[in-house]
Amino acid sequence: MRRSIDDYPFDPADYPPSYDEEELTPISWAVAISDDYEDAEPRLVLTVEEVGQAGRGLVGHLSPSIARRLRVALRDGLREIGEDPGA
Repeated sequence: MRRSIDDYPFDPADYPPSYDEEELTPISWAVAISDDYEDAEPRLVLTVEEVGQAGRGLVGHLSPSIARRLRVALRDGLREIGEDPGA
């Protein structure tokens, strides 16, 4: 089974104002679910690719515990910058 959950195509508005184009890389990301492994355990698949380099990005196959750890890190990061981490 494979199923797409969400994806985000890069938008130039994502860059901070007055950025140096040489310092930032435009990326897109996608999250999916897959259980196409020998152990048949479902995993979250996180893909991060540089815009214009489809198929050459990084793909992480995250177990539930690693996906939770990433979720906590994102939540903590949002709190650190004064943002509501949401539900």
